[in-house]
Amino acid sequence: MKRKICVVVGSRANYSSIKAVMRAVAAHPALELQVVAGASALLDRYGAVVDIMEKDGFTIDARLFMLVEGETPATMAKSTGLGLIELPTIFERLQPDVVLTVGDRFETMATTLAAAYMNIPLAHTMGGEVSGNIDENIRHAITKFATIHFPASEDARNRIIKLGEQPDTVHNVGCPRMDLVAGFLRNETEVSNQLLSEGVGSSFDVKGDFLLVSQHPVTGEYGSGERQVAATLGACLELGMQTLVLWPNADAGSEDVSRGIRKFREQHPDAPFRYVKNLPPEIYMPLMARTRCLIGNSSSAIREGAFIGTPAVNIGSRQTARERGQNVVDSGYTQAEILAAIRDRLKTGRLPSNPIYGDGHAGPRIAEILATATFNINKVITY
Repeated sequence: MKRKICVVVGSRANYSSIKAVMRAVAAHPALELQVVAGASALLDRYGAVVDIMEKDGFTIDARLFMLVEGETPATMAKSTGLGLIELPTIFERLQPDVVLTVGDRFETMATTLAAAYMNIPLAHTMGGEVSGNIDENIRHAITKFATIHFPASEDARNRIIKLGEQPDTVHNVGCPRMDLVAGFLRNETEVSNQLLSEGVGSSFDVKGDFLLVSQHPVTGEYGSGERQVAATLGACLELGMQTLVLWPNADAGSEDVSRGIRKFREQHPDAPFRYVKNLPPEIYMPLMARTRCLIGNSSSAIREGAFIGTPAVNIGSRQTARERGQNVVDSGYTQAEILAAIRDRLKTGRLPSNPIYGDGHAGPRIAEILATATFNINKVITY
């Protein structure tokens, strides 16, 4: 019988981080893919990633509505609890052999606890990294629950082992997002045509110079998001360049960031800015390859950005201490600091590829290990 691998996708970031693995699992003759879509992945205000998943050919085996409205620290905690209430029912119905969870988000914590209490082996991707905020705490907590680990770099692998995990359960396979970067085939005309039909604001020419902004709330700095993103957008406006702005994720403080973007859009209706809810990886990554600079606090600047060589400005504390390449410079939150950092990156231009997070073959590696590993609930694995 095929081994059933259940992947829980809770956000657009989850999907781009695990899509290559989902493809590899679905294609593996010894594995059966199960997909649970939940949290912001189901909601139109965050781009309805579930629709993209279905267009990509994945069957959704269960839908998990767990996101409590408000995007505050309290609602994020409540959403985690709601996910923990609902996921056991889903797992009981699907009867997975392994649950595969991604990274460090609050829905990932709910997935982890549900699987652990139900004695289902847990596989964890992208563990062992440091970032200096609550995501790091969640990431390390999941590591201690996980049965098998798929870190994205050697530094992360070593840290997982230092946390007490058995070395033969920790596999440096690279980041699955690099698989998508290495394999994208979209040309500029296809990307441009889709962009023109998405979002609001100024027209956008992907063949011209442009900036790309992706800024999310920082949970530990709740209440500061509106001011922070206003400074970012103000710095971009000073440069007078086309700017593509993505909406934030669903973490606590999301509404603050969204409010800052809306106010800026209303106050500067003639700015050469286009605002888009969500872009699938096949469009976002070619844009990263063409942008003059990626600005904000998304991990994509550090992961995919290093692989592509995208000049990037990392703002604030959300990615503190995360391993990075020479494509990234750090900036504080003031408009003057951000503007200076962008100008520095514009002078530097495209940088050589630095594949510190993998070579683009993580998906097949993870699928093969999941197909051949022998699990037990005491976290002992043999091959």
